[in-house]
Order: sequence, then structure tokens, then C-alpha cells
Amino acid sequence: MSNKPIFVLVHGAFHGGWCWQRVSTELRSKGNLVYTPTLSGLGEHKNTFNDEIDLNTHITDIVNFLITEDLHNVILVGHSYAGAVIAGVADRMPDRLSKLVFLDAMLMENGQSALDVSPDDIREYFIKVSMDYDNGLSIPFFTSDFFGVTNLADIKWVNDRLTNQPFKTFCQPLELKHPYGNHLPLTYIACTGPELRAIQPFADKTKKSKNWKYLELKTGHDAMITMPVELSNMLQSLK
Repeated sequence: MSNKPIFVLVHGAFHGGWCWQRVSTELRSKGNLVYTPTLSGLGEHKNTFNDEIDLNTHITDIVNFLITEDLHNVILVGHSYAGAVIAGVADRMPDRLSKLVFLDAMLMENGQSALDVSPDDIREYFIKVSMDYDNGLSIPFFTSDFFGVTNLADIKWVNDRLTNQPFKTFCQPLELKHPYGNHLPLTYIACTGPELRAIQPFADKTKKSKNWKYLELKTGHDAMITMPVELSNMLQSLK
């Protein structure tokens, strides 16, 4: 078994493993092993959507993935909502991981949900559109311009692949039995061009904290689409 670092890239809400294609291509071209799993009910697994999928389902998705693929020395990267997912994975199995990288990610403490850490108006919007759409089962996806994608071809490519987010993943609190990050090195990559209002408090918190390595990319929230080469180089530098 190799001790070489392995990248496991976990997508955020409404997305799937597909969103990492450009980044994984870049990283693999430098000889890295890269995995891009898709969480239950999303992306190519949208056919498995059901009303039982919650945050713990998604944490277990990645835990099972690491075990099944027999992965160790993993640099675990979580984008946006997946900040909660990778924090939960680290809480359960830190021995498989070498670093946690939060890409423009939500940071939930123990007992907090994605809705809890969202601005009031966004929380109310999520609840309302979810109730209107399918009685609270899922949150309809935002289109890619919300995520800072501006290239017309990219907008179409992303919009064609976005899927609705199981609502329970946003309202179930994160349960942590250990300190946040479970003693693993923590890196935060903020996307600052423009910075999403809902994400900015997390970036500000890590920027001021001695417990975090803080980095910035001057691009929109979906940096894996809009700045894949720069993001790949940044991830490569963390090995």
C-alpha cells in the first residue's frame, strides 16, 4: 500500500462528482490519485433520491467509500455544503486522513445544521421553496450563475447537471464527538470574486484563526469550474 497522498474531492449541494472533472484531470496529470465520489440522491445517483437521505447519509457515503476503496493518507476536500460532510468523516475516521481542505465551505459546529448557519433570509427561502416544490422533500437547485459561473458554455454545462438537494441534509444537525477537525490540519480556501454572502462569515472566521491555514482564489463559488488550474495547483501545494 502506497503512502502517497490521495485526493478525495467531495462536491457541495446540488452538484455531483462531475463538477471536479477539470480539477481531477489537472491533478492526475501530475501523477496524483484522485477520487470524486457522488453523494446519495445527487448527480448520477439522483435516481436514488428518497425522503430518508440526510447529512448522516452523506457522511456515511464518504466513510464507506474510503473503506471500500481502501484509502489512507487522504487529503479530504469538501466544497460548500460538504464542509459539514468532511467534518463528520474526520470525526469518525481521522486515521484514514492526512488533511482537511474546506473549499468555500460551510462550517457547522456540533449541533448546528446548514440551515442554522445560513443567513435568515436564505434559510427562510430554502424552507419556502422546498415546501412549494415538493412539500419539503428537496430544495430546487440554483442555476450556475448563482455559483459565480460566467462563461456561457460552462453555465449550460453546469445547469444541465445540477440536481435538487434532499432537504433533510440541510436541516439535520452535524453530530461531532471530538473537537472540530479531530486534530487534523485544517485549510480553508475562500473564493472571493465575488464572495458569497452566506459563506463569507466562515472565511472571515478561519482567516483570523491560528488553527487554520487560510488561502484565497479570486473567483466565484464554483472554483472547480471557473479556476480549475489555479485550484489544482493550490491543492497540489498542500501535499
